[in-house]
Amino acid sequence: MSIARVTEVTASSSVSFEDAIKKAVARADQTLKNVEGAWVQEQKVVVRNGEVTEYRVNLKITFVLED
Repeated sequence: MSIARVTEVTASSSVSFEDAIKKAVARADQTLKNVEGAWVQEQKVVVRNGEVTEYRVNLKITFVLED
């Protein structure tokens, strides 16, 4: 039997939502052990002068607790 925990993180990218997601997962993996998955909870963009300048994501990261 395993027990998991969920933590919420936010990340941004000037490139794309996918890039923001990859950055969030990579950063969470540096701190948390046994990262198993992520759920994209929210996506939004920052608009300046009619142009999308930043992609932001809120993720719930799931990681398995060690015995």
